[in-house]
Amino acid sequence: MISKSDIQNARILIVDDQEANIRLLEQILSDANYTSITSVTDPREVCALYAEYRYDLILLDLQMPGMDGFQVIEGLKKIEAGGYLPVLVITAQPGHKLRALQAGAKDFVSKPFDLIEVQTRIHNMLEVRLLYKKLENYNRELEQIVAQRTAELRESEARFRRLTELASDWYWEQDEKGHFTKIYGPVLEMLDISVDSLLGEAKGNNEMHWNEAEHAQFKANITARRPFLDFVYSRTRADGSRQFLMVSGEPMFDSSGRFTGYRGIGKDVTESMQSKQNS
Repeated sequence: MISKSDIQNARILIVDDQEANIRLLEQILSDANYTSITSVTDPREVCALYAEYRYDLILLDLQMPGMDGFQVIEGLKKIEAGGYLPVLVITAQPGHKLRALQAGAKDFVSKPFDLIEVQTRIHNMLEVRLLYKKLENYNRELEQIVAQRTAELRESEARFRRLTELASDWYWEQDEKGHFTKIYGPVLEMLDISVDSLLGEAKGNNEMHWNEAEHAQFKANITARRPFLDFVYSRTRADGSRQFLMVSGEPMFDSSGRFTGYRGIGKDVTESMQSKQNS
């Protein structure tokens, strides 16, 4: 919420070529306890002032020599492109009210001034303006938090990937239907096999024969959604030699407990397995 002091401390700019009108508006604002009031009689100064100070409200007379209020609004719109233009126009011409609103002003007050009307419209516009700024600040903070969290997540993923690569030859993920969704590491190039072949899913490959008993045991783990650690597969290559792959995996679940797939690591352990067999 916007407090009373927030509104009374808001920055207000009065633009009118008539000193008498400026003095009157300053008195009205002062009586209502507004504390940050600036005034200018030359409309050509408004855009530069707004670009520097970003006033919360501009009380803008429409009929001024050299540069009228409509031209000022056009200049302000270039500075506040796509944003909230805090302009309350002052006019004695009924026909100018609609034109000013169509040009981008947010409200108007009529001359001669009605004290209650002026104070009410100023208060309401400032409240809306400050709420709008608060929302903008919140959105910026939210974007910064999202950007920070995204950077942290990417760094974490990269760190995890590096650790995984050090501990294994590859990292893998499957969805709930058993389709591979992620795989990291040089295993495909190392072993010259497809992703599905890593866990014995290849069909009709005459050059590769997985051990059927091991494959059945692995499928049983997957079906039961059990984690498995250092599970060793073996296959017979086209040249008759045996290759051993060791995989570890765990089921994944979302926040509601729904099964979403598996993830794990794997590596070629042929050399160590052959050493054990030969010892």
